[in-house]
Amino acid sequence: MLHKMILLVVCTIGFFTSHAQAQGAEAEGTLLYKDNFTRQLDTTRWKAEIAPQPNSKVYVKQGQLILDTKGGVTVWFTTPLSGDYVIEYDRTVLQDSGANDRTSDLNQFWAATDPHNANLFTRNGVLERYDSLQLYYVGMGGNTNSTTRFRKYEGNGARTLLKEYTDAPHLLEANKTYHVKTIVKDGTTSFWIDGVCYFSYTDPTPLRSGYFGFRSTKSRQAIDNLVIYALP
Repeated sequence: MLHKMILLVVCTIGFFTSHAQAQGAEAEGTLLYKDNFTRQLDTTRWKAEIAPQPNSKVYVKQGQLILDTKGGVTVWFTTPLSGDYVIEYDRTVLQDSGANDRTSDLNQFWAATDPHNANLFTRNGVLERYDSLQLYYVGMGGNTNSTTRFRKYEGNGARTLLKEYTDAPHLLEANKTYHVKTIVKDGTTSFWIDGVCYFSYTDPTPLRSGYFGFRSTKSRQAIDNLVIYALP
């Protein structure tokens, strides 16, 4: 337990220093990709894996990427990321009259690789199918908006829980647009919501390259203003 507490640092003074450095580096970083989803989904850049459920689809509408699914879904960015980088986007969990509307599961994979297969994109959106991957995972407002969890998937079926919240400030509000930022820098990965650090982890065996993906399950969500920067 002490070992895990040492490794997992949530917004400590030391991390604020590293984050300030990362923010400064971001301003000088190289823009790798930007997508405002103003056109039809570019399937050379994005790979959607959708659980075989009725009334489930991924599409672009009015300048937003929409995940509207009855079951699990992953939308992978098809270019792997390595080194130090920042991912930012806006995301809203929609709650109105849609068949799949549910305030739950603003989730994300990153640094994902398949140690058993060079081709990562072989799954169908069902969460358990991803257990064999190596990756970092945040499930914000999971379990019908009762938990927010940070895990590392070890590549052997183990899904190590690094940190969990159950308090309302770390859960979801329907129809609220969140600014999501993920920073990977110098062996530390961190996850930020609206400028607040939710999770930070200095990994003794960091995942240094892999794929990023939007992840969710039964819900309808809108994503916009994606930018990915390489940090020097």
